[in-house]
Amino acid sequence: MSTALTTRPAAEPLLLTQKRIWIIFSALIAGMLLSSLDQTIVSTAMPTIVGKLGGVEHQAWITTAYLLATTIVMPIYGKFGDILGRRNLFLVAIGLFTLASVGCALATDFWGFVIFRAMQGLGGGGLMILSQAIIADIVPAKDRGKYMGPLGAIFGLSAVAGPLLGGFFVDHLTWEWAFYINIPIGIAAFAIAWFTLTLPNKKAEKRIDILGVVLLSVATTCLIFFTDFGGKKDEGWDSPLTWAFGAGMVLAAVAFVMVERRAEDPIIPLSLFKNRIFVNSTAIGFTLGLGMFAAIAFVPTFLQMSSGTSAAESGLLMLPMMAGLMGMAIYSGIRISKTGKYKLFPIMGAALTMGAMLWLTTLTADTPIWVICVQLFVFGAGLGSIMQVIVLVVQNSVPADQIGTATSTNNYFREVGASLGVAVFGSIFTTRLSESLTNAFTGAGASAEQASQSTRTLDPQALNQLPDQLKSAIVNAYADSLAPVFWYLLPFLGIALVLALTLKQIPLSDTAGMVARGEAVGGEEAERLEAERSLGAPAAPGAAAAANADIAARTDDELSGLRR
Repeated sequence: MSTALTTRPAAEPLLLTQKRIWIIFSALIAGMLLSSLDQTIVSTAMPTIVGKLGGVEHQAWITTAYLLATTIVMPIYGKFGDILGRRNLFLVAIGLFTLASVGCALATDFWGFVIFRAMQGLGGGGLMILSQAIIADIVPAKDRGKYMGPLGAIFGLSAVAGPLLGGFFVDHLTWEWAFYINIPIGIAAFAIAWFTLTLPNKKAEKRIDILGVVLLSVATTCLIFFTDFGGKKDEGWDSPLTWAFGAGMVLAAVAFVMVERRAEDPIIPLSLFKNRIFVNSTAIGFTLGLGMFAAIAFVPTFLQMSSGTSAAESGLLMLPMMAGLMGMAIYSGIRISKTGKYKLFPIMGAALTMGAMLWLTTLTADTPIWVICVQLFVFGAGLGSIMQVIVLVVQNSVPADQIGTATSTNNYFREVGASLGVAVFGSIFTTRLSESLTNAFTGAGASAEQASQSTRTLDPQALNQLPDQLKSAIVNAYADSLAPVFWYLLPFLGIALVLALTLKQIPLSDTAGMVARGEAVGGEEAERLEAERSLGAPAAPGAAAAANADIAARTDDELSGLRR
């Protein structure tokens, strides 16, 4: 199915030589480093932050605000990038993130900090989506796999450096440095993007779907609050407020679908859901997000309590998972670039993740740390085999002018799955844990009131000061509460495996998105024109643009046939 393009070819299309691709890629690396490093630093410093700002009982809002803002803006960045160009949006995302970091560092009260954290999410969501879409713009799908390695390395670097930096700032400086560090990184990233991100800007030729943006934002907000309030002990799933948000989510979602059916240029075209490969891949992302993030959210807590280490040190125990994720992300990218085949990796990823989850159900207080590290390595290898591959499959299955929209929609549903998973299964975990901890303290001779108070204030430092018998009972309580949750997650990973087995394999495109849209020239033609320009010879941009227009038409016709 061919769709109308929103821009005409420029008089002189951008020449996507290999040198220029790597220069543009450096800007994406800088932006991704800014966003990913912040997350791991903040997670380590959060207990100190909420203590200093007086928001211990509301600390979940720090995570909720960021998640809500990030999820809301994902489809917006994706669609607006398709119709307006991605360069300026990427610069705006970096600027927002950096300025919000200044606000977080200077915040003097808890709720002001939460507001600036939400602003960070507005920038962080853009950095994530636009980076993935820009790669698809400049690199053909058949070669895109080898660029997954450097991006995986950035996340690995952040996973190692974040906890160490966060712990250092809290122990030796002040928590504000967890945000001050974003200022030089943000300025550097902005400068690199300003000079190297040479992408065309566009003008919208159709009416922007403002009503769709509003309704989707309302539906997403209600969803996040529904899951957040449902997972809390004081509100819970029996609260009328929780279900009021649930009803608001359903009503806004229904209204959104009705608006999108009639919108001239919908923010999420419903035609995407007629694309079998897109639906299959997005469903895999949703179920994987539901199972994956719930596990990732609570394993560090168990590690911290069972090992008795600090937050920074226990964060380092997650390194095996990152090693597995990075290793398989790099390997899968190289193999896909060499063979042009991608279906094996989602299947292998779902199977590895299921196997690791099944193994984690055996978790007890006596499980050696090295065994847990191996379990997490296998879990990470599964994630590395599937997460970035699914984005590649989605981008490869849609027309060139829908790359950003498809990328953001896929990520959006994965975040929705993650929100539901963390809330629902987190509620199961915390309910069981509260009961088990109360029983542990009352079994040691504490009154019900003392047990309740001790449960609320329990942390690794307090745990280390308790008698060995009570300490053992508490670690057992964590293990006995967490292990059963993995059983509930297994069916969803099983669905992901079935979806991966039924995923349709189509050839990977050999044309970058910008080339297919007639906005750039790639491959050998780009190298030849670049050489002619450097020698002062007149190039033939008209011929190049005409060739690209032919490529675009041919690519869309072939893609339409493959998707059916």
